Amino acid sequence: MDEALVRSLTPGVLTILVRRGADFAAAEDAVQDALIEAFRVWPAAPPRDPKGWLVTVAWRKFLDQARADSARRRREDLTEDEPPPGPAPGVDDTLQLYFLCAHPSLTPSSAVALTLRAVGGLTTRQIARAYLVPEATMAQRISRAKRTVSGVRFDRPGDVATVLRVLYLVFNEGYSGDVDLAAEAIRLTRQLAAAIDHPEVAGLLALMLLHHARRASRTGPDGSLVPLAEQDRGRWDTRMIAEGIGILQAALARDRLGEFQAQAAVAALHADAPTAGETDWVQIVEWYDELARLTDSPVVRLNRAVAIGEADGPRAGLAALAALDDALPRYAAVAAYLHERDGDPKTAARLYAEAARKAPNLAERDHLTRQAARLNAGRRR
Repeated sequence: MDEALVRSLTPGVLTILVRRGADFAAAEDAVQDALIEAFRVWPAAPPRDPKGWLVTVAWRKFLDQARADSARRRREDLTEDEPPPGPAPGVDDTLQLYFLCAHPSLTPSSAVALTLRAVGGLTTRQIARAYLVPEATMAQRISRAKRTVSGVRFDRPGDVATVLRVLYLVFNEGYSGDVDLAAEAIRLTRQLAAAIDHPEVAGLLALMLLHHARRASRTGPDGSLVPLAEQDRGRWDTRMIAEGIGILQAALARDRLGEFQAQAAVAALHADAPTAGETDWVQIVEWYDELARLTDSPVVRLNRAVAIGEADGPRAGLAALAALDDALPRYAAVAAYLHERDGDPKTAARLYAEAARKAPNLAERDHLTRQAARLNAGRRR
């Protein structure tokens, strides 16, 4: 059974149920039940029209739920609206569903979490990691969001800023996490850029393209992580880099700076450097200063400490790092790198080992473990 096909069909099926009167929480439950049925039935008897099959089964599941909860009049109205058999329309509703999930009745953070879970296909754990909160906290947030929109008519789409935040987090999970969603996030952001003339939409698209251009060089043949400074720049997609830089320059020329444009500017400076040693770290620090002003994000300040360490030396980087909370994700990894550059391999090895224990995924854990082992082996010689 093609899981990628099922994942691509799910948003459209969910949209059809919501349009036909199902409240969001019940529609999501019905779609999940239909997917379980598909995994049971399709391997032996694959349907000719997978989307139509999912719509029919999901709607019947929803009706079963409605019969248990609703009055007879409501049940009869829903039954009359049952979609007729036959092929379902081949319209891509995914981006529209992103906007519907960003409903005005939800806070932006709740809307993002709900969309990532219901449409983006991310697990609660993955969303919690992106938000730097415990998994239980995120589970409660998503449950509250579902209760909030239960019974609400989805006729008032949310704002662009919330949708951009969702697309950004989906791309990040696809780029560095367990589920490959990066290409889908780029596709949807292209659609949004074509529909909306907004510098931050362009900034996000540029950011995605500039990061995605390096994807082939980010891992070795064995799946191990390759740090930016060690990547084979000959494997970077120069056409994608040129496209991303062109989109970014046009957005910056409008003088309406936002965080995605600033992040894309950092990525462009990395992409424009012929070698790691020729990276313009002074400009990168300046862009991180802008990002810190725009977002006040601790993660931005963590990255800024790395940039300062490259521009002004590791002692300056460690001084910037000291002002941050050491519980931040990847704090120990940054501290290890700066201590190693400052000529303190013992402290660096200890911090690399600590960072490995906290790593969010296996590839990162293995990379940090190898860094600690390399330094420990060097000290024993």
